[in-house]
Amino acid sequence: MNLNLRHAVIQNVAGNSQDQLQDTIVDAIQSGEEKMLPGLGVLFEVIWQNSTPEEKKEMLYALESGLKK
Repeated sequence: MNLNLRHAVIQNVAGNSQDQLQDTIVDAIQSGEEKMLPGLGVLFEVIWQNSTPEEKKEMLYALESGLKK
């Protein structure tokens, strides 16, 4: 992924409230548009990098559980 894309996504949501961030994520998922996937990936990268080891384990458990459905 291009660093310019990462920067653009981060700049686009920097300073947003939690409600605005949630709206952005929900809208991207509900739209089902492939072009939204890189942006969601950037947001996940920010979450991952700012999570504790325990939070990462919880995310991995949720991911694993969701993929088993």
